[in-house]
Amino acid sequence: MISALNHQQRLSGNKISFVFGLALLLASCSPKIRPEVAKTPGTVVPETREEKSAPEARFTEATISLLMPFRLNEVNPKLATKTQIERSALAIDFYQGFKMGLDSAASAGLNFKLNVYDTQDNPAQLDNLFRSGVLLHSNLVVGPAFPDGLKYLRGYSIANKIPVVSPLAASHPQEFNNPFLVSVVNNIDLHAQKVGDYISRSYNRQNSIVVLINPKGAADEVFAAPLRKYFQTAKNNKFVLEEYASVFALEPKLIKGKKYIVLLSSYNKQFVSETIEKLLKLQRLGLNVDLYGHPNWTKQNYSADKLQRLNTVVSTSFYVNYKSPAVIAFVKKYRRAYNFEPGEYAFKGFDTGYFFGMQLATHGKQFFTQLTGEKYTGLQNSFSFAYDNKSGYINTSLMLLKYKNYSLNVIE
Repeated sequence: MISALNHQQRLSGNKISFVFGLALLLASCSPKIRPEVAKTPGTVVPETREEKSAPEARFTEATISLLMPFRLNEVNPKLATKTQIERSALAIDFYQGFKMGLDSAASAGLNFKLNVYDTQDNPAQLDNLFRSGVLLHSNLVVGPAFPDGLKYLRGYSIANKIPVVSPLAASHPQEFNNPFLVSVVNNIDLHAQKVGDYISRSYNRQNSIVVLINPKGAADEVFAAPLRKYFQTAKNNKFVLEEYASVFALEPKLIKGKKYIVLLSSYNKQFVSETIEKLLKLQRLGLNVDLYGHPNWTKQNYSADKLQRLNTVVSTSFYVNYKSPAVIAFVKKYRRAYNFEPGEYAFKGFDTGYFFGMQLATHGKQFFTQLTGEKYTGLQNSFSFAYDNKSGYINTSLMLLKYKNYSLNVIE
């Protein structure tokens, strides 16, 4: 098990070389890296007799390609507006955290060569990379950031057996249909399962009723569908799910003396706010209620006091404990390096860089075959991977947060 502690130390003699592909195709090839696959895109080199019989040389340097939408083509450093810079903020924040994560992983004794490419969120840029053959030298590709880019990369990844980490997309891995894909962000089905399992373990069926509040908009149904499926099909579930379009529709059906576990599938702020107010009113009239919210609530601004009074729980893929010594050390180091506060994507970048850097350092080129045996608790994310032969490696590690003392706290 790898834990994200003491990440900031780096031993002498280890190095990371960074090649920033401003022109996309200017990445240099390190003489220490021997290409493992053909330079012609779309082809795979079969094993030779020599490779089968001779022991492999010690793996001393890993090449990683980071594909992010920096959108440098849209930014003139002298004339750039705040809006233009903010479009690149996600990629820059992730890159800086990722680089620091690799630097920490280098203390395990492996050198890293990081090639950074601006995808501009444009398929034409990926085509340029395919034609140039530069990705063929990669032990790992991280990115693109968004689903369309990952779908475009699919055929190339499969043809050349290149592991690809999806660091930010929350789409269901089935959409990509890539056995070489490693999905870091949990899909919505896993959120529903996490919430369902917790409810099944924590409440008594005899005195509790589970209710799904689903206004049935397209966005609402994304979370409602797997919640409904869980309570209809999960073997360990012991509840029958009741479903209503609103709390107002539920009110006439309330049974006195019952505990109500209310699942709200929406993240429409107006609807959520109105539902919270109505539940508080019913609570004052004697309703015993626990509220379970949409994962996106952690990014929205609701009253912590009101959510706490409703015993609100939300599932999440990420959480930063700013009192943690490791987090404090990272924030200080990030400030010193960049004169700026690390944002959400800097933490994501660090955890991704450190974890996969350590996997390469520990297991070598075939690290991805060992992923299902690794667990990681990082600065913001936790990783525990399951494998599907069509969808690749899927992170199943999720947290449940509950409002207590006017802030979110991890309960599981």
